[in-house]
Amino acid sequence: MISTRHMFVTLDRTALLPYLTAGLPTPGDSADLFRAMSEAGADGFEVGIPYSDPLMDGPVIMRASEVALAAGTNVVQALAVLEKVAGLGKPTLAMTYANPVMQAGWDVYCGRLADAGAAGIIVPDLPLEEAGPLLVAAAAKNVGVVLFVSPTTGADRIRRVARAKPEFIYGVSDLGVTGERHEVSGHVAGLSARVRAITEVPLVLGVGISTPEQVKAVRHLADGVIVGTALVRRVLDATSVAEAARALFQAVHDLRAALD
Repeated sequence: MISTRHMFVTLDRTALLPYLTAGLPTPGDSADLFRAMSEAGADGFEVGIPYSDPLMDGPVIMRASEVALAAGTNVVQALAVLEKVAGLGKPTLAMTYANPVMQAGWDVYCGRLADAGAAGIIVPDLPLEEAGPLLVAAAAKNVGVVLFVSPTTGADRIRRVARAKPEFIYGVSDLGVTGERHEVSGHVAGLSARVRAITEVPLVLGVGISTPEQVKAVRHLADGVIVGTALVRRVLDATSVAEAARALFQAVHDLRAALD
């Protein structure tokens, strides 16, 4: 597996980490869409494991999970997609929820991620206070864990997050579920400053960052940027896999150009 931390050290630019739901539009076609984004300049990937109750996600990504599940995507198939994405040679992280991980068992799930080549795991509904078993299991399998901070997170909690040695800190740039926003949240600069003052753990911003103009506005505030809903929407709106791949290539190309 390729470490996300190593990527942040070696890149001389703000990393672009696109999100897409595994199994969208079908398990067989999904990896081709990630390949299009890789060719357009993505530095790594967040692969969403489709789930029926995605608490952090807005209506677009919720719809993507519904489509992927209806196409027959289960955890095994989603991890098979992730393995193909990791095979592109860029850091790949799984985004899932606590219930499926706990049902499989912390050790079992992290072992599956390691076997698939995942660099890390993102579990947005698992608070720091309950993340101990995941941190232990993931460390044993050499899988990084991503932890969250938000505009309301104070300095003491940021210190506790940093002490847990996450793969990176996911800075939620705006309150609420994932989705496109008309402008970048006014909270981003302050959040970045608080994290930077406390730790050198890489900071990646996401939630509500969708357009080239928005990523350009935050590129100096973080080590990386995650864009999800705007990309997922293009796939849901496409009438064919080829059209979706072209739309993703152009979108990621434009985001990469803005970051550079």
